[in-house]
Amino acid sequence: MATYNKRGYKPKTKKEQVEIVEEESTTAEVFNSLDEGASKAEEWAVKNQKYIIGIVAAIALIVLGYMAYNNFVAEPKQKEAMNEMYTAKKYFNDAVNGVSSDSLYRMALDGGEGKYGMLDIISNYSGTPAANLANYYAGMAYLNLKDYQNAITHLDNFSGNDKMLNPIAKGGIGDAFVQLNQSDKALEYYENAFKANVNDFTTPLYLLKAAKVAIELGDNSKALGYLTRIQTEFSTSNEVKDADILIGKVEASL
Repeated sequence: MATYNKRGYKPKTKKEQVEIVEEESTTAEVFNSLDEGASKAEEWAVKNQKYIIGIVAAIALIVLGYMAYNNFVAEPKQKEAMNEMYTAKKYFNDAVNGVSSDSLYRMALDGGEGKYGMLDIISNYSGTPAANLANYYAGMAYLNLKDYQNAITHLDNFSGNDKMLNPIAKGGIGDAFVQLNQSDKALEYYENAFKANVNDFTTPLYLLKAAKVAIELGDNSKALGYLTRIQTEFSTSNEVKDADILIGKVEASL
């Protein structure tokens, strides 16, 4: 800072007097400009206050509407859907355990005893997490009933980050494509399945399935990579014995 800027300093020369006047003039211009800008902003706000109030009110209504929808519509609808799904899920679980499987898978889809099936949940509670989950169960039911196209449709409509259901759904689509003799698509979904979540159950399972399809497609190098991964990363899995056998066959072909 120049010496003459200090409080109480008296300029000694004419040049210093001129510089002080110029500096004070510049400072005044800056503050005048700020005052002018503030005045214009204030004037604009006064002129457009109806629009501003309208925008604020609209945002508040949207927020309140969203909260009201969640509290009074979405959450009760989801709870009701999950209650309705209980019987259909029981049919599905019984079918998995092998008790009259085909008829129980069909009841899981269509309902029974006056209760909704998974297809009813999907139709009547569209957009809810329950309907999304119902797509998973419906897809797996169709897969077990050998209705592969419907299995693909419903499993593809299922979305989620569940560590088990997500890879199983993708793997189920792979299984359906295998049955439809679309090996390239099957390989794609098996790869998606073992990449979806790394765990000791689904990862080696779909690595092995991917390796088998890769061998069928003539991509032995890719198959060997998947089989070796089972050996090294999942040496205690159920799939490791099959992997050991296939590695010998693939290496011989290479």
